[in-house]
Amino acid sequence: MDALPTPDRPLRIGTRGSALALAQAHETRDRLAAAHDLPADAFEIVVIKTTGDRVLDRPLREIGGKGLFTREIEDALLDQRIDIAVHSMKDMPVLQPEGLIIDCYLPREDVRDAFVSRRWGSIAELPAGTPVGSSSLRRRAQLIHYRPDLTLVEFRGNVQTRMRKLDEGVAEATFLAMAGLTRLGMLDVVRSAITPEEMLPAVAQGAIGVERRKDDVIAAAMLAAISDLPTTLRVTAERAFLRRLDGSCETPLAGLAELDGENLWLRGEILLPDGSLSVRGERRGLVSDGIEMGRDLAEELLGRAPPEFRELAGINPERTSPPV
Repeated sequence: MDALPTPDRPLRIGTRGSALALAQAHETRDRLAAAHDLPADAFEIVVIKTTGDRVLDRPLREIGGKGLFTREIEDALLDQRIDIAVHSMKDMPVLQPEGLIIDCYLPREDVRDAFVSRRWGSIAELPAGTPVGSSSLRRRAQLIHYRPDLTLVEFRGNVQTRMRKLDEGVAEATFLAMAGLTRLGMLDVVRSAITPEEMLPAVAQGAIGVERRKDDVIAAAMLAAISDLPTTLRVTAERAFLRRLDGSCETPLAGLAELDGENLWLRGEILLPDGSLSVRGERRGLVSDGIEMGRDLAEELLGRAPPEFRELAGINPERTSPPV
């Protein structure tokens, strides 16, 4: 773009088509409109169907991982069919395609996982053998680590699909992100929020990132006006941790950074996919050292994990991290 958008030349916002993705795109549009005193029709929401949305009968790890939710959207951004792209950051690979950048994050929502069930109130209430649905490798590994007596069921689809599966008896309980349910106005389905101490969330869970072309100075200036600094600092530290571990949909790991003034508290966890082993650690330091803390914590967890752990978990300890 070479000028601020107008109703005749709107800024095109690329997004997936789920109810949650659309809510996130509309939030981005509304924040941009307010920040730049523009009408809503100076923006166009462009829905792009991704491979991850089309293929619902197989686990993500079998069909290509996190990039399946972003590849088509990023292609549209590179081809200039859209001007910016709105993403759930927990779904984003650690590296962006050449020419693209994410340097705008909206204020982060609740990072916790939600326990959702039509019958039971919490994980602790579930009887042995209860079928629990999840497609998240992290959630599956964490759950079976602490409750190996439960039965795991593959459970993919958007929020509405997963709720329908509960009604159909495919599983007795599942997990959803509190952030997504908050943005959808569906907190009534939450039986209990799971503390990070019980289940550390996914890296960048609850954060919305906005991707743009590196050379688009207008988009850069517009997005700078709505980017949230605390979220940026937290997500940057978490993704530095993720990047060193080469995290993907085949790597069960979790991470959470929290701020206290100028100080940052970073927690991380890596697990075996079958939940038989978990390695956790933390770092406390200055916010300005967040990237170094993320890398250092990852190195510590790798050092504490036996070689067979790293191999089975899909973590590559020899990988040299590119600059964050």
